[in-house]
Amino acid sequence: MKLNKNIKIFINYFLGPLLFIWLSWSIYQQIKRQSNLEEAWQNIRSSLQGPMLWNLVAVIFLMIVNWSLEAIKWKISVRPVQQVSFIKAFKAVLSGTSFSVSMPNRVGEYFGRVLYMDEGNRLKTISITIVGSISQLLITLLMGGIGLLIMRSRIEAEQLISSLWMQVIIYGVGATTFALTLFYFRLSWIIKWIDRLPGSSRFAYLVRALEDFKATLLIRLLSLSALRFLVFVLQYYLLFRLFEVDVAWWQAFWAVSVSFLVMAVIPSITITELVQRGAVITTIMMLYSPNKLGIGFTAAGIWVINLIIPAIIGSLLILSIKKIYRNKDETI
Repeated sequence: MKLNKNIKIFINYFLGPLLFIWLSWSIYQQIKRQSNLEEAWQNIRSSLQGPMLWNLVAVIFLMIVNWSLEAIKWKISVRPVQQVSFIKAFKAVLSGTSFSVSMPNRVGEYFGRVLYMDEGNRLKTISITIVGSISQLLITLLMGGIGLLIMRSRIEAEQLISSLWMQVIIYGVGATTFALTLFYFRLSWIIKWIDRLPGSSRFAYLVRALEDFKATLLIRLLSLSALRFLVFVLQYYLLFRLFEVDVAWWQAFWAVSVSFLVMAVIPSITITELVQRGAVITTIMMLYSPNKLGIGFTAAGIWVINLIIPAIIGSLLILSIKKIYRNKDETI
């Protein structure tokens, strides 16, 4: 349908600033509610005055790497539907992040990304984007499941969870990983199933692009997801070092893997995720280090660098979407 003039004005001049203002206010309120704020700020200042400051620089650089990998994933995913440049894909994933801050488990990412697609391709892109999310979830489940096996004895010894429930969780994660892997590599089954539904011709085109998802492409998506996972863990380890959380790299790797697994199954909204993320990573990491404050700073740092800063940038990028609609005959 034609893009109404009022909708153009809303998208071009209202939506981006509104997201930016709301996001900034939410961050301010989130930080203001933190306990021992003055002590926390003094510790942060002391940590940043020394050679370990380069750890923070590296984490910020890795944030760019992280979202670049996600942009590449999305770029090669949507290729069967539409060719997009890396820059356009990068803008799309950041804009998606800005939408996701107020929606459970970041489902808003889909809405932000489709704005960068051409007419007729936007709804098709949603199913493709979901496949990319599944590839990341598969890596999270796999590494988190292995982490549970490695940390099982320590978790049970500290009575964080009973032996029975640990066994149930491990089997549950294993079964879910197997089922999701089977589903992931058999996307063609979805199309065949939809084709058999009465009246499916009206919406079958939404998943038709999945026919082009061959095993080679799916493995590439999994590989990029695995690289993103490694980047995440490395960021955590660098900030652990910065905030004097004394843990070995392998302890940090598996503890963070388990915390990712827990966060993946807990419904959350990005803007309120700090409390949940901090509680999860602190509980697990304190199996290896008593530095609760440093662990909390690390969780907050990752939250701000990996999610909030990209979301703010993405909300500003939405202002540039007017270039997509500058032709008066453009449609959405």
